[in-house]
Amino acid sequence: MLASIRNRVLAKQLCAPVQRSGGMFQCHKPIPLGQRLYHKPARSDKFKQLSSADVNYFKTIMPAETILATAAVGGTADPIELEGFNADWLSKYRGSSQLVLRPKTTQEVSDILKYCHANRIAVVPQGGNTGLVGGSVPVHDEVVLSLRNLNRVRSYDEVSGVLVCDAGCVLEELDNYVAERGHIMPLDLGAKGSCHIGGNVATNAGGIRFLRYGSLHGSVLGLEVVLPDGTILDSLSTLRKDNTGYDLKQLFIGSEGTLGVITGVSVVTPQRPAAVNVAVLGVPSYANVQQAFKLARRRCGEVLSAYEFWDASCMGAVLKHQGLRNPLTSDYPFYVLVETSGSNNTHDDEKLTALLEELLEDGVVEDGVLAQDDSQIAKMWTMREGIPESLGKTGATYKYDVSIPIPVLYDVVGDISKRLEAADLYKPGDASRPVKLVCGYGHIGDSNLHLNVVAGKFEDQVTRIFEPFVYEWVASHRGSISAEHGVGLMKRDYLGYSKTPEMIDYMKRIKHMFDPSGILNPYKVV
Repeated sequence: MLASIRNRVLAKQLCAPVQRSGGMFQCHKPIPLGQRLYHKPARSDKFKQLSSADVNYFKTIMPAETILATAAVGGTADPIELEGFNADWLSKYRGSSQLVLRPKTTQEVSDILKYCHANRIAVVPQGGNTGLVGGSVPVHDEVVLSLRNLNRVRSYDEVSGVLVCDAGCVLEELDNYVAERGHIMPLDLGAKGSCHIGGNVATNAGGIRFLRYGSLHGSVLGLEVVLPDGTILDSLSTLRKDNTGYDLKQLFIGSEGTLGVITGVSVVTPQRPAAVNVAVLGVPSYANVQQAFKLARRRCGEVLSAYEFWDASCMGAVLKHQGLRNPLTSDYPFYVLVETSGSNNTHDDEKLTALLEELLEDGVVEDGVLAQDDSQIAKMWTMREGIPESLGKTGATYKYDVSIPIPVLYDVVGDISKRLEAADLYKPGDASRPVKLVCGYGHIGDSNLHLNVVAGKFEDQVTRIFEPFVYEWVASHRGSISAEHGVGLMKRDYLGYSKTPEMIDYMKRIKHMFDPSGILNPYKVV
């Protein structure tokens, strides 16, 4: 049974909401409305149309069974075999590639890119294809360069905890591998069973361990990268200290496959916590979500490893589609998951229990439960990690991954709801309207909100209501239009809401320096 903290103390009056405000930030050259929707940019004439001669060449540098080519380019593969490479998992972005290459070695990646560079053949690198901004699928007929066959662990140092592996290794499999050696991967995502470490690095993925272990800019020690012209850039260091000039690997972390193809990763893995404790809380307001976070940091700072929140709409969807029941005695406007990770279970359990009792005594939360075993911990995490899948089963989901100062982080959800209601597209509880849900969840400790608008289908009349409004709203509070999902195709034309013209100009210069022909993941980021 879940242990209810409510039974231990008598809750007092709820705290008064705190005042919230945000500074203003001038947006840079907003994009005209006609260019804002998810329309594909035109195919660039500078890229070569593939032919059977190109496919025949690739057969000379890699095994035939690692090539998927349709009849349109002289192959025999059924186009349905390429469907999983051409479309993202939300079926929102879709390309028309006729050729998928699945190299097994870094040298094969090099040979492929050298040929594509010389012949101006556009290429889209692809890992587990779990992205949400259209960055990992072709826009038109680019060659898909799948890294799934590069899936070896190259080495592991059990003293330093440094793992060196291929870019195509699945995150969850790596976490299981290092778990057997008493360590943990420094990031954890809902898509961990499918996403690749190379894609994680290329998008600078965040996730639920960010609060404890920070970003991949700090965890990644070295990279092996193949540049667009086929040059292999070997910076696969296992050293935590290397102060010999420019740290080039940082350019590729978060570059989304536009500067080079990551083929190898060196990452430091922290010691795996011996004790993990998880609680779920029922909270009456977003102001109280913030107050609970402040107290959690004060009381559990050295062992606090996650602080996640979600609203009632998210909870309704996840309970419906994940086959779970609410562990609390009532429904609440907001829910919080608190996790501690340390070396002494008794010590950590006492700290978390004391925190929850104080939260209830002060009226910050109205109910709370502590997980009693690993099975209950897993179910609690499913309530949070199952939200994206559950919303996807509810309808066509517009997803906005944004960073906003914590005091105003949730305000955008209400403002988007009001705009949709004013346009007669949304009414809470009315499934006949084009929009079914407007909801939010995310990582409070990272100032990261996942805003979701769930509609019956993707359509311009809905999109126009909150684009570019959502980006203008975020920019007005000096936030970021992408916290952890990247830019991809979805946010390329909105980059000016988070970057100055000078910054965008230098991003374009860096892109041109590494990829003067523009063959690598074209139409994306900048």
